[in-house]
Amino acid sequence: MIILPAIDLKDGKAVRLTKGLMDTAKIYSDEPWQVAKRFEELGSEWVHLVDLNGAFAGQPENLEQIKKIRENTSLKLELGGGIRDEETIQMYLELGIDRLILGSIAVKDPEFVKAMAARYPIVVGIDAIDGMVAVEGWAETSNMQATDLAKAFADCGVQAIICTDVGRDGMMTGVNIDFTLAIKEASGLETIASGGLKDMHDIHALIDAGIDGTIVGKAFYEGTLDLAAAFEVANAK
Repeated sequence: MIILPAIDLKDGKAVRLTKGLMDTAKIYSDEPWQVAKRFEELGSEWVHLVDLNGAFAGQPENLEQIKKIRENTSLKLELGGGIRDEETIQMYLELGIDRLILGSIAVKDPEFVKAMAARYPIVVGIDAIDGMVAVEGWAETSNMQATDLAKAFADCGVQAIICTDVGRDGMMTGVNIDFTLAIKEASGLETIASGGLKDMHDIHALIDAGIDGTIVGKAFYEGTLDLAAAFEVANAK
């Protein structure tokens, strides 16, 4: 199982939110690139980046910090938040981002996402509130079932799906494994769990369930998960 530690960017700082609410942002670092460097030292292969301002603005908003992270680490980077057109995808790839996450646009224009996945390294982000897809930085809930959206991206070149149970995000109450498995079954794609991870118990539960990967956020920042130990366990299975 692959573990992707996360850096959420808000106003140039590394923060964590609770249930995706911007006014709950807790700042953990004024220099996000230093956090990425720490992940690299602990044995990470990937970092999961989210431009939170961009997710609401619909365009890149933390570009300087993203550039610093790229310049200061050799980690593989996946990035989401505010990516709505091909020009932005190309810009980020030229910057050295390894793969892009398309979220809100996947609901509004799935054909665009399929076209991009045929040309570029694309991951689809499916965020759900009570099983229904959340969009626009989780500020709105659509009328689409998350599993129906997952089915739409089977066999079109999408590299993976990252699925987030918004109600658990930042709560450290445990990952929604059943939801993640439902997305995996619906899409047939590599599926990465996000939201709620707290400690090694969750890591073992995800591995035992056959989940392909997981995002680690607040559990690292609050010290409830030994990230180096988690990498060792995940790599051994």
